[in-house]
Amino acid sequence: MRKIYLLLGLMLLTIACDNDLDQVPPNLATSDSLTDFEGVLNAAYFYQHASITPMAVMGDFRADNALMEEEPYPAFDRYNSDLLDGSLNNQFFRPFYVALYRSILSANNVIENSTSATDIGEAKFLRALSYFKLVQMFGAVTVNLSASPDPLDTSNLARQSADDVYNNVIIPDLQDAISSLSPTNSNGRATSLAAQSLLGKVFVTRGDFGSATPLLQAVVNGAAAAGVSLQENYADIFGVDNDLNSEIIFATQVSSSISDEYGFSEFWSWSGGLDTKSLMPLDPSLIAAFDASEAGGQTDLRRVVTIDEALMASPKFPQAGGPDHDWIEIRLADVILLYAEALNETGATPAALTELNKIRNRAGLGNSTATTQAAVRTAIANDRRLELAFEGQRWFDLVRTGTAQTVLGFSDANYLLAPIPISEITSSEGIITQNPGY
Repeated sequence: MRKIYLLLGLMLLTIACDNDLDQVPPNLATSDSLTDFEGVLNAAYFYQHASITPMAVMGDFRADNALMEEEPYPAFDRYNSDLLDGSLNNQFFRPFYVALYRSILSANNVIENSTSATDIGEAKFLRALSYFKLVQMFGAVTVNLSASPDPLDTSNLARQSADDVYNNVIIPDLQDAISSLSPTNSNGRATSLAAQSLLGKVFVTRGDFGSATPLLQAVVNGAAAAGVSLQENYADIFGVDNDLNSEIIFATQVSSSISDEYGFSEFWSWSGGLDTKSLMPLDPSLIAAFDASEAGGQTDLRRVVTIDEALMASPKFPQAGGPDHDWIEIRLADVILLYAEALNETGATPAALTELNKIRNRAGLGNSTATTQAAVRTAIANDRRLELAFEGQRWFDLVRTGTAQTVLGFSDANYLLAPIPISEITSSEGIITQNPGY
C-alpha cells in the first residue's frame, strides 16, 4: 500500500477564498491544535498532483516532441500571446499555480510547527520542488514562507525575481533537506538523494556547473548504496507495474482511488493520443531524432517504448493502468545525463563521455563518437531528448540551455515564460503582474 495516501481522505480540500495564495485548507486543524503533522505533510505531497499534467504538456507539447490539433491548444506551438487564452489559463496554468501554492502552504505549516526533523526535511524538499516548478514556468513569482500569511497584507503578493527565489528559498531548502533526510526509504517519499539530485539540477539550470558537479557526482556514486540503479531494460522503467522501480529517485505518486485536483485528462492521455485535443500528438521532429540516433544501422531500444508511428502517439505510459501511473520527477538516467553535462561544461569532456555512454549503451547504442566539448554538448542534448521524451523535460531543457528560440524558430524571448493566471492578477488587484508579452 502506498503510505503516502493513508490520510488523504482527510485532505481532499475545497477552498473558496479570494486569492489562492492566502488560503489555508479549512478542514485541516489549526497548527496550534496539532501535535502530529503527518497529515499536513501528506497534503503537501498530494497537491503536487495538479502540477504534473501542465508540466507534461508544457514540457513536450510546447517543445518539438508533441503537437496539438484542436484550437485553441495549438497555441502551445505558437510563440505569441495566444497562451493567454482563457480556456488554456483555466485548464493548465491556474490549476498548476494554485496546487503548488497549496503544497507550499502545507509545507510551511510542517516547517513552522513540526518537531520531526524528517517531516521538516520532506516539507522543505516539497517547498523547493514547488518553487522550482513555478520559477521554471513563470520566472518571478510570489514567495510565501508562512503557514498563516496575513490576508489583509497584499504587499507580500508582489513577485520576487527568479534569482531571489533560487537563492533565498530553493537552494537553502534543498540544502536543509539533504542534511535532514536519509538517502533511502521504503515508501517513495523524499530522500537526501532526491534533494541532492534536485539541487544539482537547479545548479545546472542556473548554469552553475561547478556547484552542480559534486552534487550530481555524489548521487551517481551513492546511488547503489541507496538501492537506486539503472533498469537493465529501458521499458521496465514505465507502466503502472513498474512504479517506484529501482531507477526512480523521486516520483509524484498517482492513484485512481484519489481524486485529482487537475480536473481534466491526465498526462498519459495527452501523450497517448487519448484526448480529442490531440489524437495524433507525435511530432515528426521526434521521429526524425530517433532516425538520426539509429544512423549506421543501430537500433535505439528507446524508440519502440517512446513512439508509435502507426498511431502517431507515445505508448510510454500505457493506457492500461493509466490513472495509476506515477509521474517521474527525477530518475537516475536524468541525473547521469545532467552529471555528464556538468562535467563537459567544466572541461572534463572524457569523463562526460563515460557518463553519456552509460545511457547510450543501455539504449543499445554504441559509444558516442563526439570528441570536442561542443560536439559532446550536442550529443548530450540529443540523448536527453530521446531518453526523457514525454516526461515533461524537453521544453525546460531547451530554455535552460538557451536553445529554445533557435530550435523552435521564434524570436521573442518573452515567450520563454508562461502567462501568470489571470485569476491571480485580478484577485490581487494588480499587485501580481503579468509577464511581458501577454
